[in-house]
Amino acid sequence: MLDPAPPAPPRRSPLAHLRRATIDTAPLRYPDYRRLWMGNAVSLIGFQLTAVAVPVEVYAITRDSFWVGMLGLAGLVPLIVFGLWGGAIADAVDRRKLLLISSVLVWLCTVALFFQAVLGLDSIPLLFVLVALQSAGFAVASPTRGAIIPRLIPPDLVPAANTLNFTANNVGLVAGPLLAGVVISHWSFAAAYAVDALLFSVALYSTLRLPPLPPLGEISRPGLRSVIDGLAFIATRPVLLLSFAVDIVAMVFAMPRALFPEAADERFGGGPAVGWLFAAIAIGAVMGGLFSGWIGRVRRQGVALVAAIVAWGLAVAGAGLVGGLWAAVALLAVAGAADLVSAVYRQTILQVYAPDEMRGRMQGVFIVVVAGGPRLGDLRAGATASVTGSVTASWVGGGVVCAILVVVVALCFRSLIRYDAEAPHPVAPSP
Repeated sequence: MLDPAPPAPPRRSPLAHLRRATIDTAPLRYPDYRRLWMGNAVSLIGFQLTAVAVPVEVYAITRDSFWVGMLGLAGLVPLIVFGLWGGAIADAVDRRKLLLISSVLVWLCTVALFFQAVLGLDSIPLLFVLVALQSAGFAVASPTRGAIIPRLIPPDLVPAANTLNFTANNVGLVAGPLLAGVVISHWSFAAAYAVDALLFSVALYSTLRLPPLPPLGEISRPGLRSVIDGLAFIATRPVLLLSFAVDIVAMVFAMPRALFPEAADERFGGGPAVGWLFAAIAIGAVMGGLFSGWIGRVRRQGVALVAAIVAWGLAVAGAGLVGGLWAAVALLAVAGAADLVSAVYRQTILQVYAPDEMRGRMQGVFIVVVAGGPRLGDLRAGATASVTGSVTASWVGGGVVCAILVVVVALCFRSLIRYDAEAPHPVAPSP
């Protein structure tokens, strides 16, 4: 007698399919994570006002994209030093206290930017110093926050939490620049810095409400040796090295941000156009995040990461070729959706490898790459435009080079494209 056929799986309703496709909000059920997420989301809107206001103020003073690009260099050195050192400190002290101290430093720098604008100092050296100090505070706060998140939620919700974080970040990247375009064009730079300082108080409050978060496991002294141990950990994991390498290529060669003030002024008629350009990448990332339910179901995350970065480079190159503002915004939005995918996979891969006692240092390296890469990209884009006298050459050429280099790296070093999310740790690390 034949065995009865197994029952057919129940058919999903259209609503069930939609739920599987849309963003997973399960981590928000945990109050501490929810407050931290909300505080960071609100403060990022203000932070992006400053991120737009400072380069626009520098361009207004100098009328030269080279100096806008140099802002990236001003923030890069403290970002590297304090990102690595701050990650080591986060593995050795109460992470709540460290996050609070570093956040206060960022807030004080914003207040100082407000006063220099009110006084009309028009000082490029002062602006660069304040950007450097703010970068140092950010370099400590960001890896500390990243190391805190896995302590607030179950491990299986970490990918969903990463997607929520990056989506909220990009909401800030949309709302902040758009608001900045309005505030700067209708009021002043000082008004933009004032809004940032006000909104940042929400992040300070959410940090105060966190429980104590002392280190777990073996505690290492937060010095050079600790930083070296963290870098040595990464050096034995080729997948991590390659994920960092392709991100650096993407940001250094295909980040057109330093060109936005000049492009908005000369190509798109000035006014709110600069806000739309700064917001466009994040608009795409938000849309990608809202329909990101599929991200956690991909096994070949390394292949998906490479494909996303290639799409980023080509979309950025296309945006540099078009002559209309809305076409440029649309293509930059496509690039932003691809960037969200790559960011979620890079962060998730890193957190899977790192034990808690090394998570701060891993997040420190992550923030150095994630935030340092765009600053190098600013420097490259601004310097290339200044040398060639062409915003288009700098913008389009960088995107094309990015797409080509990422494919070459992935094909030459295959650990990344072999990465399997269901078997993340190979028996022996090999290129």
